Amino acid sequence: MTHPRLTPLAATLPATVPFVGPEAQERARGQVFTARLGANESAFGPSPRAIAAMQQAATEVWMYGDPESHDLRTALAAHHGVSLANIMVGEGIDGLLGLLVRLYIGAGDGAVTSDGAYPTFNYHVAGFGGVLHKLPYKGDHEDPAALVAKAHETGAKLVYIANPDNPMGSWHAGPVIADMAANLPADCLLLLDEAYIDLAPEGTAPDIAVDTPNVIRLRTFSKGHGMAGARVGYAIGAAEMIAGFNKVRNHFGMCRISQAGALAALQDKAWIDHIRASTAASRAEIGRIAAAHGLSALPSATNFVTIDCGGDGAFARAVLTALVAEGIFVRMPFVAPQDRCIRVSCGTPDQIAAFAQSLPRALQQAKAG
Repeated sequence: MTHPRLTPLAATLPATVPFVGPEAQERARGQVFTARLGANESAFGPSPRAIAAMQQAATEVWMYGDPESHDLRTALAAHHGVSLANIMVGEGIDGLLGLLVRLYIGAGDGAVTSDGAYPTFNYHVAGFGGVLHKLPYKGDHEDPAALVAKAHETGAKLVYIANPDNPMGSWHAGPVIADMAANLPADCLLLLDEAYIDLAPEGTAPDIAVDTPNVIRLRTFSKGHGMAGARVGYAIGAAEMIAGFNKVRNHFGMCRISQAGALAALQDKAWIDHIRASTAASRAEIGRIAAAHGLSALPSATNFVTIDCGGDGAFARAVLTALVAEGIFVRMPFVAPQDRCIRVSCGTPDQIAAFAQSLPRALQQAKAG
Protein backbone atom coordinates (compact mmCIF):
# COMPACT_ATOMS: atom_id res chain seq x y z
CA MET A 1 0.00 0.00 0.00
CA THR A 2 1.34 3.41 -0.90
CA HIS A 3 0.94 6.44 1.33
CA PRO A 4 2.34 9.96 1.63
CA ARG A 5 5.94 9.88 2.79
CA LEU A 6 7.67 12.03 5.34
CA THR A 7 10.72 13.93 4.20
CA PRO A 8 13.94 11.96 4.77
CA LEU A 9 14.81 14.29 7.66
CA ALA A 10 11.42 14.00 9.34
CA ALA A 11 11.54 10.23 9.03
CA THR A 12 14.71 10.17 11.16
CA LEU A 13 13.26 12.24 14.01
CA PRO A 14 11.75 10.70 17.15
CA ALA A 15 8.06 11.40 17.72
CA THR A 16 8.69 12.88 21.13
CA VAL A 17 8.39 16.25 22.80
CA PRO A 18 11.01 17.97 24.99
CA PHE A 19 8.78 17.74 28.08
CA VAL A 20 5.91 15.52 29.22
CA GLY A 21 3.27 17.94 30.50
CA PRO A 22 1.74 17.65 33.95
CA GLU A 23 -1.67 17.05 32.39
CA ALA A 24 -0.34 13.95 30.61
CA GLN A 25 1.11 12.73 33.90
CA GLU A 26 -2.21 13.35 35.65
CA ARG A 27 -4.04 11.33 33.00
CA ALA A 28 -1.55 8.49 33.44
CA ARG A 29 -1.95 8.64 37.23
CA GLY A 30 -5.73 8.99 37.09
CA GLN A 31 -5.43 11.78 39.64
CA VAL A 32 -4.57 15.48 39.66
CA PHE A 33 -1.45 16.77 41.38
CA THR A 34 -1.76 18.29 44.84
CA ALA A 35 1.10 20.71 44.08
CA ARG A 36 2.13 21.67 40.55
CA LEU A 37 5.78 22.59 41.09
CA GLY A 38 7.55 21.25 38.02
CA ALA A 39 7.03 23.56 35.05
CA ASN A 40 8.38 26.83 36.52
CA GLU A 41 5.02 28.51 36.11
CA SER A 42 4.18 31.37 38.44
CA ALA A 43 1.73 29.93 40.95
CA PHE A 44 1.17 33.49 42.16
CA GLY A 45 -0.71 34.26 38.96
CA PRO A 46 -0.85 37.25 36.61
CA SER A 47 -1.58 40.84 37.45
CA PRO A 48 -5.27 41.51 38.22
CA ARG A 49 -5.02 44.23 35.57
CA ALA A 50 -3.88 41.62 33.06
CA ILE A 51 -6.79 39.35 33.99
CA ALA A 52 -9.25 42.22 33.53
CA ALA A 53 -7.73 43.12 30.17
CA MET A 54 -7.97 39.51 28.98
CA GLN A 55 -11.57 39.25 30.14
CA GLN A 56 -12.42 42.36 28.15
CA ALA A 57 -10.51 41.08 25.11
CA ALA A 58 -12.45 37.80 25.30
CA THR A 59 -15.56 39.70 24.21
CA GLU A 60 -13.65 40.69 21.05
CA VAL A 61 -12.20 37.28 20.31
CA TRP A 62 -14.26 36.99 17.15
CA MET A 63 -11.59 39.26 15.63
CA TYR A 64 -8.07 38.14 14.76
CA GLY A 65 -5.31 39.61 16.85
CA ASP A 66 -3.27 42.47 15.40
CA PRO A 67 -0.73 40.65 13.21
CA GLU A 68 1.88 43.28 14.06
CA SER A 69 1.20 43.23 17.83
CA HIS A 70 1.68 46.96 17.44
CA ASP A 71 0.47 48.20 20.82
CA LEU A 72 2.42 45.58 22.76
CA ARG A 73 5.57 46.07 20.71
CA THR A 74 5.33 49.84 21.14
CA ALA A 75 5.04 49.45 24.91
CA LEU A 76 7.94 46.98 25.00
CA ALA A 77 10.10 49.31 22.92
CA ALA A 78 9.41 52.16 25.34
CA HIS A 79 10.05 49.85 28.32
CA HIS A 80 13.49 48.92 26.96
CA GLY A 81 14.36 52.30 25.47
CA VAL A 82 14.61 51.01 21.91
CA SER A 83 12.67 51.49 18.70
CA LEU A 84 9.65 49.55 17.48
CA ALA A 85 11.87 47.97 14.81
CA ASN A 86 13.98 46.33 17.55
CA ILE A 87 11.11 44.25 19.00
CA MET A 88 9.34 41.12 17.74
CA VAL A 89 6.54 39.38 19.63
CA GLY A 90 5.94 35.66 19.21
CA GLU A 91 4.43 32.52 20.71
CA GLY A 92 6.70 32.30 23.72
CA ILE A 93 10.47 31.95 23.64
CA ASP A 94 10.00 28.41 22.34
CA GLY A 95 8.22 29.69 19.26
CA LEU A 96 10.80 32.41 18.65
CA LEU A 97 13.64 29.88 18.99
CA GLY A 98 11.99 27.75 16.31
CA LEU A 99 11.80 30.73 13.96
CA LEU A 100 15.42 31.69 14.59
CA VAL A 101 16.64 28.16 13.93
CA ARG A 102 14.56 28.06 10.77
CA LEU A 103 16.11 31.33 9.62
CA TYR A 104 19.73 30.44 10.32
CA ILE A 105 20.16 26.65 10.37
CA GLY A 106 20.12 24.43 7.31
CA ALA A 107 21.14 20.81 6.89
CA GLY A 108 24.59 20.30 8.40
CA ASP A 109 24.92 23.75 9.96
CA GLY A 110 26.41 23.82 13.45
CA ALA A 111 24.88 25.10 16.67
CA VAL A 112 26.45 25.18 20.14
CA THR A 113 24.73 24.68 23.47
CA SER A 114 25.36 23.19 26.91
CA ASP A 115 24.67 19.51 27.50
CA GLY A 116 21.64 19.40 29.78
CA ALA A 117 20.54 22.98 29.11
CA TYR A 118 16.97 23.92 28.14
CA PRO A 119 16.19 21.29 25.47
CA THR A 120 13.74 23.06 23.16
CA PHE A 121 16.61 24.69 21.25
CA ASN A 122 18.06 21.21 20.55
CA TYR A 123 14.63 20.02 19.38
CA HIS A 124 14.43 22.80 16.79
CA VAL A 125 18.03 22.34 15.58
CA ALA A 126 17.41 18.64 15.00
CA GLY A 127 14.14 19.45 13.25
CA PHE A 128 15.92 21.57 10.64
CA GLY A 129 18.83 19.20 10.10
CA GLY A 130 21.44 21.10 12.10
CA VAL A 131 24.38 19.60 13.96
CA LEU A 132 24.48 20.16 17.74
CA HIS A 133 27.75 20.64 19.57
CA LYS A 134 27.14 20.24 23.31
CA LEU A 135 29.53 21.15 26.10
CA PRO A 136 29.39 20.21 29.79
CA TYR A 137 28.50 22.64 32.53
CA LYS A 138 31.33 24.07 34.57
CA GLY A 139 30.21 23.23 38.08
CA ASP A 140 26.53 24.08 38.02
CA HIS A 141 26.90 26.97 35.55
CA GLU A 142 26.93 27.07 31.80
CA ASP A 143 30.46 27.80 30.55
CA PRO A 144 30.48 30.92 28.33
CA ALA A 145 34.20 30.72 27.49
CA ALA A 146 33.91 27.09 26.40
CA LEU A 147 30.82 27.84 24.30
CA VAL A 148 32.69 30.66 22.54
CA ALA A 149 35.71 28.43 21.91
CA LYS A 150 33.50 25.70 20.44
CA ALA A 151 31.84 28.23 18.13
CA HIS A 152 35.26 29.22 16.78
CA GLU A 153 36.33 25.58 16.48
CA THR A 154 33.24 24.37 14.61
CA GLY A 155 32.19 27.45 12.65
CA ALA A 156 28.79 27.25 14.33
CA LYS A 157 26.10 29.65 13.17
CA LEU A 158 24.23 29.80 16.49
CA VAL A 159 25.19 29.67 20.17
CA TYR A 160 22.47 29.28 22.79
CA ILE A 161 22.79 30.24 26.45
CA ALA A 162 20.18 30.94 29.12
CA ASN A 163 21.04 33.53 31.76
CA PRO A 164 19.73 32.80 34.39
CA ASP A 165 19.98 29.13 33.57
CA ASN A 166 17.35 26.41 33.43
CA PRO A 167 17.54 23.76 34.92
CA MET A 168 20.13 24.79 37.52
CA GLY A 169 18.93 28.28 38.47
CA SER A 170 22.50 29.58 38.29
CA TRP A 171 23.49 32.83 36.61
CA HIS A 172 26.40 34.90 35.35
CA ALA A 173 26.89 38.60 35.97
CA GLY A 174 26.07 40.83 33.01
CA PRO A 175 29.70 41.62 32.09
CA VAL A 176 30.45 37.89 31.65
CA ILE A 177 27.68 37.60 29.05
CA ALA A 178 28.73 40.86 27.37
CA ASP A 179 32.28 39.53 27.10
CA MET A 180 30.94 36.29 25.65
CA ALA A 181 29.06 38.20 22.95
CA ALA A 182 32.10 40.32 22.13
CA ASN A 183 34.33 37.27 21.62
CA LEU A 184 32.06 35.20 19.39
CA PRO A 185 32.85 34.94 15.68
CA ALA A 186 31.29 37.88 13.85
CA ASP A 187 29.13 35.56 11.75
CA CYS A 188 27.83 33.57 14.74
CA LEU A 189 24.57 34.63 16.38
CA LEU A 190 24.20 34.51 20.16
CA LEU A 191 20.71 33.49 21.27
CA LEU A 192 20.49 34.89 24.80
CA ASP A 193 17.53 33.38 26.61
CA GLU A 194 16.55 35.73 29.44
CA ALA A 195 13.29 34.03 30.44
CA TYR A 196 14.02 34.51 34.16
CA ILE A 197 15.65 37.94 34.02
CA ASP A 198 12.70 39.63 35.79
CA LEU A 199 13.52 37.57 38.89
CA ALA A 200 17.32 37.81 38.79
CA PRO A 201 19.64 39.99 40.89
CA GLU A 202 20.51 43.48 39.75
CA GLY A 203 23.38 43.37 37.26
CA THR A 204 22.48 40.02 35.68
CA ALA A 205 21.32 41.59 32.40
CA PRO A 206 24.34 42.48 30.24
CA ASP A 207 24.90 45.94 28.78
CA ILE A 208 24.74 45.08 25.08
CA ALA A 209 23.74 47.70 22.50
CA VAL A 210 20.48 46.78 20.79
CA ASP A 211 22.02 47.19 17.33
CA THR A 212 24.77 44.64 18.04
CA PRO A 213 24.49 42.53 14.87
CA ASN A 214 25.18 39.08 16.33
CA VAL A 215 23.14 39.08 19.55
CA ILE A 216 19.41 38.55 19.99
CA ARG A 217 17.79 38.57 23.42
CA LEU A 218 14.69 36.51 24.20
CA ARG A 219 12.24 37.33 26.98
CA THR A 220 8.83 36.12 28.09
CA PHE A 221 5.67 36.91 30.03
CA SER A 222 5.52 33.28 31.23
CA LYS A 223 7.67 33.57 34.36
CA GLY A 224 7.67 36.84 36.31
CA HIS A 225 4.39 37.98 34.77
CA GLY A 226 2.65 34.65 35.42
CA MET A 227 1.18 34.21 31.92
CA ALA A 228 2.66 30.89 30.77
CA GLY A 229 -0.64 29.77 29.26
CA ALA A 230 -0.92 32.92 27.14
CA ARG A 231 2.28 32.13 25.19
CA VAL A 232 3.77 35.61 24.84
CA GLY A 233 7.48 35.97 24.25
CA TYR A 234 9.51 38.65 22.56
CA ALA A 235 12.88 39.23 20.95
CA ILE A 236 15.09 42.30 21.25
CA GLY A 237 17.72 42.86 18.59
CA ALA A 238 19.06 44.83 15.66
CA ALA A 239 16.32 46.03 13.29
CA GLU A 240 17.62 44.03 10.31
CA MET A 241 17.67 40.83 12.36
CA ILE A 242 14.19 41.48 13.81
CA ALA A 243 12.83 42.08 10.30
CA GLY A 244 13.92 38.55 9.40
CA PHE A 245 11.14 37.11 11.55
CA ASN A 246 8.61 38.48 9.07
CA LYS A 247 9.95 36.07 6.44
CA VAL A 248 8.78 32.97 8.32
CA ARG A 249 6.55 33.80 11.28
CA ASN A 250 2.86 33.02 11.59
CA HIS A 251 1.56 36.59 11.25
CA PHE A 252 -1.73 35.74 12.94
CA GLY A 253 -0.21 33.49 15.58
CA MET A 254 -0.56 35.89 18.50
CA CYS A 255 -3.92 35.65 20.23
CA ARG A 256 -5.82 38.90 20.73
CA ILE A 257 -6.45 37.98 24.38
CA SER A 258 -2.77 37.29 25.00
CA GLN A 259 -1.69 40.60 23.49
CA ALA A 260 -4.09 42.52 25.71
CA GLY A 261 -3.02 40.65 28.83
CA ALA A 262 0.69 41.15 28.20
CA LEU A 263 0.22 44.87 27.58
CA ALA A 264 -1.63 45.30 30.87
CA ALA A 265 0.92 43.14 32.73
CA LEU A 266 3.81 45.24 31.45
CA GLN A 267 2.13 48.39 32.79
CA ASP A 268 1.56 46.95 36.29
CA LYS A 269 4.94 47.54 37.91
CA ALA A 270 3.57 47.03 41.43
CA TRP A 271 2.53 43.47 40.57
CA ILE A 272 5.95 42.42 39.26
CA ASP A 273 7.47 43.81 42.46
CA HIS A 274 4.99 41.70 44.43
CA ILE A 275 5.96 38.61 42.41
CA ARG A 276 9.67 39.20 43.03
CA ALA A 277 9.05 39.37 46.77
CA SER A 278 6.79 36.30 46.77
CA THR A 279 9.29 34.34 44.70
CA ALA A 280 12.19 35.27 46.98
CA ALA A 281 10.20 34.15 50.02
CA SER A 282 9.31 30.85 48.34
CA ARG A 283 12.92 30.22 47.32
CA ALA A 284 14.01 30.76 50.91
CA GLU A 285 11.36 28.38 52.22
CA ILE A 286 12.28 25.66 49.72
CA GLY A 287 15.91 26.08 50.78
CA ARG A 288 14.93 25.78 54.44
CA ILE A 289 12.96 22.59 53.75
CA ALA A 290 15.86 21.08 51.82
CA ALA A 291 18.34 21.89 54.60
CA ALA A 292 16.04 20.40 57.24
CA HIS A 293 16.42 17.04 55.48
CA GLY A 294 20.16 17.26 54.88
CA LEU A 295 19.88 18.39 51.25
CA SER A 296 21.57 21.35 49.56
CA ALA A 297 19.55 24.00 47.74
CA LEU A 298 21.63 25.61 44.99
CA PRO A 299 21.63 29.42 44.74
CA SER A 300 18.85 30.50 42.37
CA ALA A 301 18.09 33.59 40.30
CA THR A 302 14.85 32.09 38.98
CA ASN A 303 11.38 31.07 40.14
CA PHE A 304 12.58 27.57 41.04
CA VAL A 305 15.16 25.97 43.32
CA THR A 306 17.39 23.13 42.23
CA ILE A 307 18.04 20.77 45.15
CA ASP A 308 21.11 18.53 45.31
CA CYS A 309 19.79 15.21 46.64
CA GLY A 310 23.27 14.10 47.68
CA GLY A 311 23.47 11.02 45.50
CA ASP A 312 23.57 10.13 41.83
CA GLY A 313 20.98 10.48 39.09
CA ALA A 314 19.30 7.20 39.99
CA PHE A 315 18.76 8.35 43.56
CA ALA A 316 17.39 11.75 42.50
CA ARG A 317 15.07 10.03 40.03
CA ALA A 318 13.81 7.78 42.80
CA VAL A 319 13.09 10.84 44.95
CA LEU A 320 11.25 12.46 42.05
CA THR A 321 9.24 9.32 41.35
CA ALA A 322 8.19 9.10 44.99
CA LEU A 323 7.19 12.76 45.06
CA VAL A 324 5.08 12.34 41.92
CA ALA A 325 3.39 9.32 43.51
CA GLU A 326 2.56 11.59 46.47
CA GLY A 327 0.94 14.10 44.10
CA ILE A 328 3.85 16.56 43.98
CA PHE A 329 4.80 17.44 40.39
CA VAL A 330 8.50 18.30 40.14
CA ARG A 331 11.16 17.78 37.48
CA MET A 332 14.89 17.17 37.37
CA PRO A 333 17.89 17.90 35.13
CA PHE A 334 18.44 15.30 32.42
CA VAL A 335 22.24 15.02 32.25
CA ALA A 336 24.90 13.90 34.75
CA PRO A 337 26.22 15.25 37.05
CA GLN A 338 23.38 17.80 37.23
CA ASP A 339 20.88 14.93 37.37
CA ARG A 340 21.84 14.39 41.01
CA CYS A 341 19.27 17.13 41.63
CA ILE A 342 15.54 17.70 41.55
CA ARG A 343 14.03 21.05 40.54
CA VAL A 344 11.17 22.55 42.54
CA SER A 345 9.24 25.57 41.28
CA CYS A 346 8.33 28.34 43.69
CA GLY A 347 4.73 28.13 44.79
CA THR A 348 2.07 29.30 47.18
CA PRO A 349 2.48 28.53 50.89
CA ASP A 350 -0.02 25.66 50.60
CA GLN A 351 1.85 24.11 47.68
CA ILE A 352 5.21 24.39 49.39
CA ALA A 353 3.74 22.96 52.59
CA ALA A 354 2.54 19.94 50.60
CA PHE A 355 6.05 19.51 49.21
CA ALA A 356 7.50 19.77 52.73
CA GLN A 357 5.13 17.07 53.96
CA SER A 358 5.93 14.67 51.12
CA LEU A 359 9.71 15.17 50.86
CA PRO A 360 10.76 13.11 53.91
CA ARG A 361 8.62 10.16 52.78
CA ALA A 362 10.07 10.42 49.27
CA LEU A 363 13.61 10.44 50.62
CA GLN A 364 12.87 7.45 52.82
CA GLN A 365 11.46 5.49 49.89
CA ALA A 366 14.43 6.40 47.69
CA LYS A 367 16.91 5.26 50.33
CA ALA A 368 15.01 2.05 50.91
CA GLY A 369 14.88 1.35 47.19
